Amino acid sequence: MNVRLPEQNQVLLTGNLTKDPEVRYTQKGTAMCRFRMGVNRRYKDTASGEWKDDTTFVNIVVWREAAESCGKRLKKGSPVHVEGRLRSYEYEDKNAAGQKRSMLEVEARRVQILEKASEKASDEPSPVEGAADTEEVPF
Repeated sequence: MNVRLPEQNQVLLTGNLTKDPEVRYTQKGTAMCRFRMGVNRRYKDTASGEWKDDTTFVNIVVWREAAESCGKRLKKGSPVHVEGRLRSYEYEDKNAAGQKRSMLEVEARRVQILEKASEKASDEPSPVEGAADTEEVPF
């Protein structure tokens, strides 16, 4: 059976950073920013009838100018919307005598910083009082 599957690898996430981002540079001088975000899912427990939260933690990597911008403007707790693709890679664990490990992360194509207008450091008024401002990190 010859079935041609479309090549689709797209991830959309909205959540908060769990710690400050880390910016590093490759040997060729390309900026790379890594951060971890928590994505919440609220659901009603059918047994108890109580509302519960389920949090998924996701590793994100951003490259080049956007990486530097994320490193400067994001911090622990920052709300962000990330669009990108899943990427897997292998590495040797230094703590486990060279044992191979594999990781899955999101390689961001677009990062939007979601910030309430009242939390902005600027004195400029928000176009709509109390509305959320979004600021896209340039790629």
